[in-house]
Amino acid sequence: MWNDTDTPLAVLITFRCRGTWLHGDERGSVDRRNNQFGAPRLPENPRLHRYESKIARTDPVYLDAARRASVIRAIKETCEIREWPLLACNVRTNHVHAVINSGETNGGKVMHALKSNATRCMRADNNWAEDFSPWADGGSKRYLWNENSVTQAVDYVLHRQGGELPEFE
Repeated sequence: MWNDTDTPLAVLITFRCRGTWLHGDERGSVDRRNNQFGAPRLPENPRLHRYESKIARTDPVYLDAARRASVIRAIKETCEIREWPLLACNVRTNHVHAVINSGETNGGKVMHALKSNATRCMRADNNWAEDFSPWADGGSKRYLWNENSVTQAVDYVLHRQGGELPEFE
């Protein structure tokens, strides 16, 4: 059944750690000119990837068990404070997924709150001492307009991200 309002039922937020998926990567990439839903990714380009790696301000950022715990706590706290029901969350070593029933029509506001509070919690837990954000610019905001889309997004976040992560330090 379609949600016949101007407000999505939920939003699937995805954001990556800084430097973990650069333009030219073998997986393809998205840039400012081809970032519409369903648009093809830029193809692998080793020369571009080397250039992107060279100009990166930092090494790639990865989330160990302690950082992941900080990020999960931050997302739960953010949703609780803002009264956004958190439907699913999965923090991986190089990216984060969350399905949130925010009531917000601005997924960018939701993503900004999650990224900001995740950085704050990592700093408070002594898991991030850098002056810059651990997150890549931007991210994905997919609005979910019906129950089936919400169910599929929750399943994707909880069950389609690979196996359990190791407790490495």
